[in-house]
Amino acid sequence: MATAAARSSDFADRVTTEPESSPPRMAWGPVLAVAGVVGLALLIASRNYGYFFDEAYFVVAGRDHLAWGYFDQPALVPALAAAMSHLAPDSLIMLRLPVTLAAAAGTILTALIARELGGGRGAQVLASIGYALSSAVILCHWLATYSLDPVFWTAIVWLVVRWARLNAAGRPDDRLLLYAGLVTVFSLQTKFLVPALWVALVLCALVFGPRRLAGRPALWVGGAIAALATVPNLVWQQQNQWPYTHMSEVVAAEFPGVGRFLWDSAAGAGLAVGLPLLLIGVPALLISTRFRTYRFAGAALVLVFLAYLASSGRSYYACGLYALPIAAGAVVVASLAKHAALRVLIAVALAIGIAMGAAAVPVYPRSWAERIPDTTLMLTAKAFAQSDTMIGDLSDAVTAAYQGLPDEMRSRTAIVAESYPFAAAVDLHHASTGLPRAHSAHRAYYYFGAPPESATTVLYLGTPTPTLTAAFTSSQPVIPDLATLLVDRTVPWDVLWPQLRAQ
Repeated sequence: MATAAARSSDFADRVTTEPESSPPRMAWGPVLAVAGVVGLALLIASRNYGYFFDEAYFVVAGRDHLAWGYFDQPALVPALAAAMSHLAPDSLIMLRLPVTLAAAAGTILTALIARELGGGRGAQVLASIGYALSSAVILCHWLATYSLDPVFWTAIVWLVVRWARLNAAGRPDDRLLLYAGLVTVFSLQTKFLVPALWVALVLCALVFGPRRLAGRPALWVGGAIAALATVPNLVWQQQNQWPYTHMSEVVAAEFPGVGRFLWDSAAGAGLAVGLPLLLIGVPALLISTRFRTYRFAGAALVLVFLAYLASSGRSYYACGLYALPIAAGAVVVASLAKHAALRVLIAVALAIGIAMGAAAVPVYPRSWAERIPDTTLMLTAKAFAQSDTMIGDLSDAVTAAYQGLPDEMRSRTAIVAESYPFAAAVDLHHASTGLPRAHSAHRAYYYFGAPPESATTVLYLGTPTPTLTAAFTSSQPVIPDLATLLVDRTVPWDVLWPQLRAQ
């Protein structure tokens, strides 16, 4: 009798703390509707304003300098930018289509994570909306490494969480770990951050369980595939003296401080919806017996966030961490939504969050966006409008200055820029403007090469350094605070160029 009672008690504990072998039904209708709204809003937003300077750089890097690696990132985003530009030149909608699809996919994946955590229809929809209103989606107005990578992290987390549920139910599917390794291939070709996620997942699984995760052959096969796919990039890095290792110095130099980092990371989750869900979800993952099976995953994300903070990372790195805690928070909140007061509170939060999201996504004319009051509380379309204006204006100004030079001088004049955004602005449309290819010793542009030795005159964009000025016999301003003409170079480019290198 005692043995039977003990077995009965053990069974009851498993029922209350272990996940169901079959999760709730997927609420495909409303979740796909949320993803559809996300996709439509970003498609509309994609046609507005203009190229962001990073987008111009990615197009130029992939179109004119396609390589296995770059100073500041792997090859995937430049290759995508080049492909989209080839398919539809100057189409911002096409250029940004990969991240538009990534945003919609991330919205669906977050709902799938909520389902794995035991969330029903309400939790899945709430989780998808929470993710949709975060910077992981809003930043997908631009094609960039930081707007593409979060969907890969979200997919990895979903696959690992699903594996953990099935493992706890006694029927693990190790193919999920292999699939997660394949997704890691794409993440590693976007940014080099994802190894931190895997190290944290394995370490936290050894501490909190399931310890068998670290011993699954499929996990290591997937890791080996991801490592092999990264070899060409590593070869490029080795051949160029490992330039990516200097990016940590660049990022650390731009660190805004602990307080600003924490605020930006929190605000990026979405102040009205995502952040409250995250603040509920993180402690629930770490403490609640309901989520004991997934505690290792929640702890791993916290560990990665702390690593970002300790290493003076960028706040938008946190976008890849939002999905799981938002999903967990949605499951908790949905389970309490039988209370009328909470339903009203959820409705108010959703209304505010959607309004804030509408203010952030640039779906309306630039003139409207520019009238939005300045604020540091949240990202607004005004930031997009202000950031997307430089490319065309700078290109026009440089074209006029270059064409205004005497004919005999133009033939021996190179355009050199202080920073890669200036150089990319010139190179983006150089075929139609008639400008020669721009050069810059800044970051990745340094590896695109120095001007030809025949270039004895330089139209310099920015503020010339003393080293550069000393290498020419004379200089004169061409465009105040923007362009300077440096005449009669006295130092060979192969000597001067390394001295100008800047990060």
